[in-house]
Amino acid sequence: MMTMKCPRCRRGNMYKDSNPFRKLKLSHIFNMHEHCPECDQRFDMYEPGFWYGTGYVSYALAVAVSATTFVAWLVLIGVSFRDNRVFYWLGVNTFLLIVLQPWMMRLSRVIYLYFFVKYDPNYKVNSPQKLHTD
Repeated sequence: MMTMKCPRCRRGNMYKDSNPFRKLKLSHIFNMHEHCPECDQRFDMYEPGFWYGTGYVSYALAVAVSATTFVAWLVLIGVSFRDNRVFYWLGVNTFLLIVLQPWMMRLSRVIYLYFFVKYDPNYKVNSPQKLHTD
């Protein structure tokens, strides 16, 4: 999942460029292949608005990053309102979330697609999966 490969074959890249920070344009961050170059699995799953669910995954990733930085800050530095250490953590956490946002947006799409497309060791023989909304 962290390598952002196709969930079906785990070989083909989901994104045309593996570095989301190369160009800081929103269109570049989501520059995905329509189909997997290796197994021909379609990534948008034929459903209008399919990627709206990634907002929830991205939110969960942001909460996980914030909780992790808070626990690390608590253990290493400590949290106190008397000397404003909690506000320093808020600043560091906000900066970290902004810097990691392009990567987290991509990762949320990968995680979301992994919910719907299962690994197929015989992907060369079997046809690509489709989303069933019935």
